Amino acid sequence: MGLRALIGRLRGLRAAKTSRDAQQLAIEFTHAPRSGAELLAQLKAMGLRGVRALTLTRNRSVMVSLNDGTLRVHRAFLAAPESVHRAIVKFLMSPRRADRLAARRVLIAYPIGEDERREPRAPERTHPDDEGMAAKLSEWHARYNVERFGGALKRVTVRVSRRMRARLGHYAPAQHGRHAEIAISRRHLRRHGFAEALETLLHEMVHQWQDEEGHPLGHDRHFREKAKAVGIGGRAKRVVD
Repeated sequence: MGLRALIGRLRGLRAAKTSRDAQQLAIEFTHAPRSGAELLAQLKAMGLRGVRALTLTRNRSVMVSLNDGTLRVHRAFLAAPESVHRAIVKFLMSPRRADRLAARRVLIAYPIGEDERREPRAPERTHPDDEGMAAKLSEWHARYNVERFGGALKRVTVRVSRRMRARLGHYAPAQHGRHAEIAISRRHLRRHGFAEALETLLHEMVHQWQDEEGHPLGHDRHFREKAKAVGIGGRAKRVVD
């Protein structure tokens, strides 16, 4: 067989394989994924890379997050249309900030519905006795924004939480009619002091940066690189001793 004939045959085989793969993909997508494993397989077929496992959650404040190769997705996305699943892939994989932010808007707009039997908890507000500390943390947020983030971050509410028992702090993105905010544990402030709370504030500001850049929230490569750039460790610090 001549070289040209061999090249033509290889191209024909490759085209046939592509056609078979497309047919198989169409068959697989005829029903909504019924488990995290099926959703992960579908997302990988759409181009998702670098994810080893997928966990379904009921977390309303962070609907898609990525930590050390494990993707956490709100279980309501199982029933979402293909366009939403493709938005998950674009949100995680696109190198372009504009594409990631557009995909994020699609994910936020998807109605996740009410919890089966429980009303969502009312948002917490800073206790009047803690308002002075919250104001001080807000001042440090503005200072760190200028000094370590080049003024790129938006101004968000920084509050002190008396509900937060196990975690040191938390960043909640803007969604479902609520504004973005950072909460710092009052227990953390009392036990570990203001200097440690400021490091936690910086940690949550890196999550804020992830959100505003269109990256999934989590302690992935983007988080670790930015944490190092602003002068803190890239490991998660979430549990109160």
